[in-house]
Amino acid sequence: MMMTVSVNSWWTFLCVVAAINVTAWSVSAVMLYRRQALLTPDAFRLLRLQLILSAGYVAGCAFRSVVPVYDVPRIVMLDSWMSSVFVGRSVATVAELCFVAQWAVLLNAISRTSGSALGRAVAMMLVPSIAIAEVCSWYSVLTTSNIGHVIEESIWGCCAALVVASLVVILPRCTGALRRLLNICCVAGIAYVAYMFLVDVPMYWTRWIADEAHGRQYLSIGQGLIDVSSRWRVSHRWEDWQHEVAWMSLYFSVAVWLSIALVHAPVSLTRRLTSRGDRLSSTVGVIR
Repeated sequence: MMMTVSVNSWWTFLCVVAAINVTAWSVSAVMLYRRQALLTPDAFRLLRLQLILSAGYVAGCAFRSVVPVYDVPRIVMLDSWMSSVFVGRSVATVAELCFVAQWAVLLNAISRTSGSALGRAVAMMLVPSIAIAEVCSWYSVLTTSNIGHVIEESIWGCCAALVVASLVVILPRCTGALRRLLNICCVAGIAYVAYMFLVDVPMYWTRWIADEAHGRQYLSIGQGLIDVSSRWRVSHRWEDWQHEVAWMSLYFSVAVWLSIALVHAPVSLTRRLTSRGDRLSSTVGVIR
């Protein structure tokens, strides 16, 4: 099948961004280990954890950029077992749990330092909540019913809103570089929440309503497992991919940059580490 110019340009963009992201993560890793001597052991462990979690997200998004998959209709770019929805969704699940774990780690550290009970509570519920969202995603992928995606994206949006609320509560207790960092996170979080509830969730809701109106027959979980493992349809038509272009482009670029930035932001704020050995002081040094 002949690939259209639009699809070829978009796919090339995704592949180039993936290569840039992998390079950026590699540079981040080198920079962190070069600075290890300047960090307290607790500070280095925290940043190394961020680096490891970021690796999972960067690698997962790079794979999905090179091997794009449109899950529910089983549309793929490459005719390969790597393009199966089962492989793609498995990679996405691990990557997304790594990404949300990064936010949970950072929010917990900031909340401990500022004494925010709300922040610590939100940090504790982020990963379990997104794990539930991933189950909903798998339900949609297996059955082809978009109602699972509606719930999944709603959970993501609500979690982001709770993170923003936590940061707003913490902001008055912060000054200097930490306050600037939290302001940036708040702006990004508000933009994300707006996109989720004004664009993403309505899109999946509209698809589900259309399927219901046409009396679509959904697959069972067992049927879906067989289907996602063995069936895919190669398409290079813009008409088949156009509704996925916006979110994939932003997700595999901006979201990955945020993941890498979570490794860098604390490092850039460790100029005045405390010399005391307790864990709280070390954490304060990381984010002050």
